[in-house]
Amino acid sequence: MKQALSLPGDVLDTQTEAIKTRLKALADGQTVEISGQEGRLTLPGNADALATAYQADPQATLVAGATDVGLWVTKGLRTLPHVISVGLVPDLRTIEYTPDGLRIGAAVTYTQAKEAIAAMLPDAGEVIRRIGSTQVRNAGTVCGNIGNGSPIGDGPPVLIAAGAVLKLRCGEAHRSLPLEEYFLAYGKQDRKPGEFIEAVVIPQPQPGTVFRAYKISKRFDQDISAVLGAFALTFETDGRIASARIAFGGMAATPKRAAATEAALQGQFWTEATLRAAQDAMKADFEPISDMRSSAWYRQTVAGNLLTRLFAETAPDYAGAETRLAGWKEQAYV
Repeated sequence: MKQALSLPGDVLDTQTEAIKTRLKALADGQTVEISGQEGRLTLPGNADALATAYQADPQATLVAGATDVGLWVTKGLRTLPHVISVGLVPDLRTIEYTPDGLRIGAAVTYTQAKEAIAAMLPDAGEVIRRIGSTQVRNAGTVCGNIGNGSPIGDGPPVLIAAGAVLKLRCGEAHRSLPLEEYFLAYGKQDRKPGEFIEAVVIPQPQPGTVFRAYKISKRFDQDISAVLGAFALTFETDGRIASARIAFGGMAATPKRAAATEAALQGQFWTEATLRAAQDAMKADFEPISDMRSSAWYRQTVAGNLLTRLFAETAPDYAGAETRLAGWKEQAYV
C-alpha cells in the first residue's frame, strides 16, 4: 500500500501575518529614493513630496498603474532615467463626494472607482467593465487614462460628456480645468512642466439628464475601441433638449466634443427630424482617419449610427413631446 506524500505548506501561507506586519511597517509615509546604474525611482510619501520631486525634475516619468508606460519598457525597450510612482501616494487614493461632485484621486484604479462612477452614470459602468482585463482595471487608474492623452482611451470621452473637471497641481499652485480643454493636440496636453493631475471631479447630473455611452470594438472584451461615443442630453419639462454634451474617442487626434452636433440638438424637440439634422452636423465635427482598427468611413458611419441608437433608446420618453405639448395647448383653449 502506497503511503500518501506529505507536502510542505507554501512559505507565504505560513508567514502571511509576519509579511503583513513587515509591509505595514514599511508604509511609514516617508519618501523612498532608489537609484541604480540606469536610473532612479522615487516613491513619494504624500502629495506634497510628489509635487516637490516632480517640480525638481519635470522630465521624470510619472507612473500610476504602468499599464501604458510599462509597454514603453517591455515592448519599446526604452530606458526611463527617472520614474516617479504615484500609485501608493495616500492623498491620491481617495474617492469622495464633494459639493462639486464625485472626486476621484489620481491613484484610484478603475476597479476601485467603478461602483461610484456607475452609481452616477450607469452606462459608464458598462464601459469600465470592458476596459482591458480584470488585471488591467486593477492596476490602471482613471486619471492615468486621462494623463497619457490617448485619442482612443475609453475613459476620457465618457468623463467629458459628463462634464468632468480636472484638478492639476504644480508645486503649491492648484488649478481646475474642464477635461475637454486638457487635450490640445495629438500627444500634447495642457500641462505645465512639473504639473501633475491630482484628481478628476464628475459633477452630479442635472435633473432631466439622460446619459449613454457606447463602445465599438472588434472584440467585445479586452479590445481597444475603434469608436467610443458618450452622450448626455438634458431635457426641459416640455420635452425640448435644454443642453447636449457629446464626446467621442477614436474620431480625432484627441478625445473631442461634437460641437456642431450639440448645437443642432440644442433647444429642439427629440424627433426624427432633429436626429437627421444632428447626424448631418456631425460630418462637420470630425474627419477620422483609417488605421488598423477601422476605416475613416466606418468610424464616421458608426458615429452617426450611435446617434440613432441614442434616439431609439430615449425616444419612447421624449420623441413625442412636441405632439403632446401641442395637444395640451389645444385642450387648454377648449
